[in-house]
Amino acid sequence: MGRLIVVSNRVNPPSDASVGTQGGLAMALSAALREENGIWFGWSGQTTEAFTGHLSIQKIGGVTVALTDLEAQDVQEYYNGYANRTLWPLFHYRTDLVAFERSFDEGYLRVNQRFADTLFPLVEKEDLLWVQDYHLLPLASMLRKHGVSNRIGFFLHIPWPAMRVFQTLPKHRELVETLFDYDLLGFQTEDSLNAFQEYVVHAADGERLPDGRLRAFGKTIRAGAFPIGIDSEDFTAAATSDKALAFYNLMRNSQAGRKMITGVDRLDYSKGLEERFLAYEQFLNNHPRMEGEVFLMQIATATREEVNTYQELRARLDSLSGRINGEHATIDWVPVRYVNRAYRRDELAGIYRASHVGLVTPLRDGMNLVAKEFVAGQDERDPGVLILSEFAGAAAQMQAALIVNPFDRQAMAEAIAEAVHMPLKERRQRHEDLMRGVMAEDVVWWRNDFVAKLKDEGEVTPDGDTFPEDQPDDRVVTLPVAS
Repeated sequence: MGRLIVVSNRVNPPSDASVGTQGGLAMALSAALREENGIWFGWSGQTTEAFTGHLSIQKIGGVTVALTDLEAQDVQEYYNGYANRTLWPLFHYRTDLVAFERSFDEGYLRVNQRFADTLFPLVEKEDLLWVQDYHLLPLASMLRKHGVSNRIGFFLHIPWPAMRVFQTLPKHRELVETLFDYDLLGFQTEDSLNAFQEYVVHAADGERLPDGRLRAFGKTIRAGAFPIGIDSEDFTAAATSDKALAFYNLMRNSQAGRKMITGVDRLDYSKGLEERFLAYEQFLNNHPRMEGEVFLMQIATATREEVNTYQELRARLDSLSGRINGEHATIDWVPVRYVNRAYRRDELAGIYRASHVGLVTPLRDGMNLVAKEFVAGQDERDPGVLILSEFAGAAAQMQAALIVNPFDRQAMAEAIAEAVHMPLKERRQRHEDLMRGVMAEDVVWWRNDFVAKLKDEGEVTPDGDTFPEDQPDDRVVTLPVAS
């Protein structure tokens, strides 16, 4: 029986999954790797003077964790450079922020090769490999050159951009060609899947076959949409824990009868924080009677602080929140509470539960699990209202939220007003609809769906069915999948 080997840039052991404002990758994989024989491989987060390929292997929470160190130059060129200054802004449609430097490209390929060289000795015949996210796009191609014939899947946690946007990337065709060494590609949404298919057909001289497979570069792969979920049962339980209750009471006491509008995000330009602040300011201008009756609690966890773009964003948000408070605050009321620190999941659950409105308004996002966590944290007897960007991947599954265009300041302001005044009956109905989806399409559902299709030799079709191959590959393995 083969093992599941998950490969990602960083490794967050399951025992640490409750700490901080966890992203989708860490939250999902902490659940997926509870199998006793699983392996999680990735960068340790530490640097070494010279890369040796040495692995630190330990058992944490029933999962074997395999870590390797990188050189400081690797981190600068591969992680800070190509991953976060080239691919991240490009995939989030910020071509104005993309940095194209040859050293970044070289560092990205070098580190992926080092990952392949270090991982290869760990791979056994029947193992199933699952590679995560934009840091490791070409990894399968490098593993194949080592002779790895195992089934390898790839999941992209961020959006795949439209064809013309992606074509601004130097060597875009070569990068896509490496993806055809995977057996299965997973995207968060049908929109991203369609964008990738459009590129393959119109820019890579490929074709989409009747059974849903994609053929290009002399190879055929499967691709599908697999929207990620949260560990809904765990988060619902966290929302009623002692720590959550303590934060709930803390927030309710600090509200002094006012309604709290909550945003929780990483400090990133893709999250639409500036647009959110301006929409909230517009709301206050449009509804002066609401001054003193509401406040915005924005938690924006600092990230990538060594990148100038993020330093500049933080400075702009500091200035903007200060301006709003300066113009609207009174001696006993501050309209914006702006916090740049991380909170544990159970603490966040208590904050969500105390919130009357959740603002999740990214300009572009792969999924955005904060939207689902906000819903899971609510008291069903008196739930808050979710305002959700139409450009978050979660919007396709969460139509009972108030869906907004984050670029439309006036519409955002009116959505806030609608949410603040929404009757209890409507709030309950919307929450019931949202919660049903959050519970059904959770992280286990996501994991099972992807892994089952990766094991299966059939072909993913638009409706998720499969067509078995006439001659199944003998590499198919049996992998335990949680029920």
